[in-house]
Amino acid sequence: MNSHLDSELELIRRVQLGDTEPFGTLVSRYEQRVYSISLAITKNEADAEDVLQETFLKAYRNIGRFKGESQFYTWLVRIAMNEGLTKLRRRRTANWISLDEPENNEDSASEPHDIEDWRDNPEESYGRAELRAILSHALQGLEAPLRLVFVLRHIADLSSQDTARVLGLTDAAVRSRLLRARLKLRKRLNFWFGDRCAFATR
Repeated sequence: MNSHLDSELELIRRVQLGDTEPFGTLVSRYEQRVYSISLAITKNEADAEDVLQETFLKAYRNIGRFKGESQFYTWLVRIAMNEGLTKLRRRRTANWISLDEPENNEDSASEPHDIEDWRDNPEESYGRAELRAILSHALQGLEAPLRLVFVLRHIADLSSQDTARVLGLTDAAVRSRLLRARLKLRKRLNFWFGDRCAFATR
């Protein structure tokens, strides 16, 4: 185990023993990433702030249950995702799609091809702020199952295996949904970038 994880586990152990101060270090370390995940799920800044606060509150209340079997960040992401989805259910948004909803046969299709990174070329023509706004708009148009996989892989930066564990999916289902999310994003981004969007299968 590397020194970063050793240090983090020590902070967690101290909190579990009743020392509240180290939890502030954990909050500072992950609050921006958790907020980005929350915003991508809820599509609303006020809701994302609520989810951020609830995530760390629940993490603090339940830190005694954290056994170190996964990374603390992965554990936080799971809490944030559940809080975000709860927020969506309460809002009863029209674009809510249950994760338990049966998928079509695409998840069991043959192994998807890798996709080239599409982010560099658009940045040559657009400022970072405008690019983020465009990507956010395109991402919010994805169906919930595809959006969640994309958020966990590319915003939360979880591995495929951790994404599968968080969502209760197989690795193959994660890869398939991620492929479909990327392809749909490519189609949406072509509206702005046209052929400059280098988002194609190899």
